[in-house]
Amino acid sequence: MNHDLTTYRYLVVAEGQFGPLTSKTANSAVRFLPDRVLGVMDSRLAGKTVQDVLGFGGGIPVVGTLDEGLALGPTALLIGIAPQGGALPPEWRPMLRQAIAAGLPIVAGLHSHIADDPELATLAAERGVPIHDLRKPPTDLPVSSGRARNVDAYTVLTVGTDCNIGKMTAGLHIRDALTRRGTRVGFAATGQTGILIEGWGIAVDAVVADFISGAAERLVLRAAEGNDVVLVEGQGSLVHPGYSGVTLGLLHGSMPDGMILCHQPTRSCPYGGGGVYSWMPLPTVPEMITICESAIAPLRPSKVIGISLVTFDMDEAAARDAIARTADETGLPVTDPVRFGSEPLADAILAAAAQKRSALQPA
Repeated sequence: MNHDLTTYRYLVVAEGQFGPLTSKTANSAVRFLPDRVLGVMDSRLAGKTVQDVLGFGGGIPVVGTLDEGLALGPTALLIGIAPQGGALPPEWRPMLRQAIAAGLPIVAGLHSHIADDPELATLAAERGVPIHDLRKPPTDLPVSSGRARNVDAYTVLTVGTDCNIGKMTAGLHIRDALTRRGTRVGFAATGQTGILIEGWGIAVDAVVADFISGAAERLVLRAAEGNDVVLVEGQGSLVHPGYSGVTLGLLHGSMPDGMILCHQPTRSCPYGGGGVYSWMPLPTVPEMITICESAIAPLRPSKVIGISLVTFDMDEAAARDAIARTADETGLPVTDPVRFGSEPLADAILAAAAQKRSALQPA
């Protein structure tokens, strides 16, 4: 069996958690790998389609048992959730044992590595079944030395006013728009879902703090090889009380030429409110632009060159009004890449990349 992540055809497990906001990895696999997702397992929703649950994805079936999922002919089992803390739900262990016994490779993006689990790893070794822990970082990462600032490619980092606000999604849609125009693009995946989609990368939230910037630097150097533009998948937010550390490390290690800021107009505090961070108001878009540009300024000049909004929870008129209002506030191109296309952001990147190339030309 081919063990290349880019060829697997998945049964995605999201038992008890499949939904628009509760199964990020599953949802992204459906959105960006639709031809390779054969079914999603969640017994609560068995008999529905992915379209019924997410509003996109078409007729991919939701099944209630592993046996039903195996009947679809998958070549790997994908754990389709990324819970806070990244632990394996204990009630999933019998299902994983059954999948391994059936010869199905396991692909997981949890902080708790399946390959380090004595029971599951032993069973997998006995059956010759590979386990891919997407969040397991390399062991030879360096401390950043700032080399990413010297690549010829134009490097863009997606940043955000919050976590889970479309940084990866914006980056992938921009990549597709640039590729359609003939631009050579390298996408540097920095999280488990991006790695799943691209087939390579480093999950920077699993890296020891001293080496986060070094991981980002390594990713940019690789992604820049033979490419005109590098898109770096952002993580966290510089203002998030829990996850700002990984964001700053990624910013300083990737040394971006420019940034795309991601924001959800209806979100007033982290994750939209109702949780442990409901006491904290999110900054406005102009305030966040200042924060991001100031954080990188001591290392190099870098500006926010476009805004990506998340408007799925707004009607079209309200969404277009939010886009127009944000454009007026910032003077920057603004769009919702999923809903209205990413062309304005691709245009901004191409213009900035052309300016960089011109500046690099000898006088």
